[in-house]
Amino acid sequence: MHLADHPARRRLSAALDNLAITFCDATAHPDEHNCECHWGSAEELSLLKTPNVELEPDLLCRTWQAWDWTDHAAVLRRILPQFAAALVAGRAQPLFGLEEAGSCFALGRWQQWPDDQAGAVREFLHAWWVQSLTDPDAAVPAHEVFAMCAEASGTLGPWLAVWEEHTGHLSDRRLAETAAEWEYELLGDSLPWRVSWYEHDEEEMRADLVTWLLGHAAARLRESGASTDLQHRIRLLGLTEVDRWTDPHWPGHRY
Repeated sequence: MHLADHPARRRLSAALDNLAITFCDATAHPDEHNCECHWGSAEELSLLKTPNVELEPDLLCRTWQAWDWTDHAAVLRRILPQFAAALVAGRAQPLFGLEEAGSCFALGRWQQWPDDQAGAVREFLHAWWVQSLTDPDAAVPAHEVFAMCAEASGTLGPWLAVWEEHTGHLSDRRLAETAAEWEYELLGDSLPWRVSWYEHDEEEMRADLVTWLLGHAAARLRESGASTDLQHRIRLLGLTEVDRWTDPHWPGHRY
């Protein structure tokens, strides 16, 4: 199969096209403003109030990273087609992790938008998540896409369910890579990404993730031939305090 014919890539391309159509006329609120010293010039602000104008990468980055818009939802709708394309291509440039982009989505409360708009965003997130699991040329690591989707939606359930549906060799490899990325923070009783949006329950997210890793993921790692060391590190998530630290397979992490 040629990569151009990859079904996940076709789905993602269609989702990006739909975002472009759905939000083609979106603009920031006419009275929107921001600090010229910290955000940008009046000329740059005027671009956000003009539809269908491509933003320079630096301006796009400053716009989605700003938290102090009066109408954040309108600003998000304005930049969304270009922002989504930058995310998929790995050009979003977060300061710390891609969950910051998810927080931008959450702050815009996209799930409360009209059905056609919310549906377009939801399909984009799902299409990108599937592509990250199944496309060998995905530009962004699966663990970063997962964190972004989790923060954007405030839940892990839909994304974990998708992972359970995709059980091919590449998706299994992505699981092993992601578990290896996550185990250090999880063994230190932290979530492996920063939760910035105040409405999201970090402890609940971590508990849900650990439950899934100890159940579905542990069995899958074993069946797919993941390293014994990684399997033990996931097993240790089921132990607490002294039992975890004194286990002969404790990796010696220091926090």
